[in-house]
Amino acid sequence: MNTPLTSGNARLKDTRKLSRRSERSERRLFLADGPKAVEGALGVPGCVVEVFATPAATEQHADLASAAPVWTLVDDRALASLSDSVSPAGVVALCRFLDRPLEHLLDPAPRLIALCADVRDPGNAGTVIRSADAAGAGAVVLAGSSVDVYNPKTVRASVGSVFHLPVAVTDDAASAVRAAQAAGLVVLAADGAGDVDLFEAGELLAGPTAWLFGNEAWGLPPELAALADHRVAIPIHGRAESLNLSTAAALCLYASATAQRRAGLGTPPS
Repeated sequence: MNTPLTSGNARLKDTRKLSRRSERSERRLFLADGPKAVEGALGVPGCVVEVFATPAATEQHADLASAAPVWTLVDDRALASLSDSVSPAGVVALCRFLDRPLEHLLDPAPRLIALCADVRDPGNAGTVIRSADAAGAGAVVLAGSSVDVYNPKTVRASVGSVFHLPVAVTDDAASAVRAAQAAGLVVLAADGAGDVDLFEAGELLAGPTAWLFGNEAWGLPPELAALADHRVAIPIHGRAESLNLSTAAALCLYASATAQRRAGLGTPPS
């Protein structure tokens, strides 16, 4: 077994720079932390450049080591320097960007997508991606000033789904809404003040749909919500003021997935 690299290694110092969004964007590289993320990344041909792992993690995850293009041993301190986790799992993959142009994701359009506008919390963004994947959606779009999909917390919160589901990134949320509509999707804005009840909208939900979700704190800007074909509210039966963004997204996506299956549309294609 080779001698593990230490945190002072020049290559590891260069890799640590990917903790900055600007560095990730310039180099189109990011880090996937933990065995679940590494497993997901290795499932995408050409995604993984190299995997860094401690000797203990190498013994524990021999299946990952055999699948990696390059498997590099590092000591515990060096691995911790590549991870933002409180308790690093001992394995981190250096990966190439995966996002695709929006027009590619909409040609042909999936039957169900999630369009996130100005979603700032990486945990929420990652959980929306995970929920969309679980519901059988065909894509997720992060639009406007949304968090970086390659933020380590976003990748970790997706629990591997960022490697399963096509993702597009665009600065212009309004253009993304119009593009979805032009592709034949009905855009439904998740809006607490909406005039359509989610649980009474079965027929509306049965067709090809793009769910539009807004910022955690202030929701959708009025001008963006106005572009949607319908504004749909999740009824609050108890005393809570509202639902967490990722919880609301999961409810909306599953409501659409259920309605589409009942209508015989089957599993939305990716």
